[in-house]
Amino acid sequence: MQSLYILLPIALFFCFAGLGLFVWSMNSKQFDDLEREAQRILEIDTPPRD
Repeated sequence: MQSLYILLPIALFFCFAGLGLFVWSMNSKQFDDLEREAQRILEIDTPPRD
């Protein structure tokens, strides 16, 4: 029972940290254009990036 006093706050911390990172990625437009990146992988004649 005493291990719950340690594990529960740790689990809640990781839950809120993951949720915070997800919200941050949505606000910084990480998931806006998924189709372009999927098609870019398939292109053969792409010039190398600097």
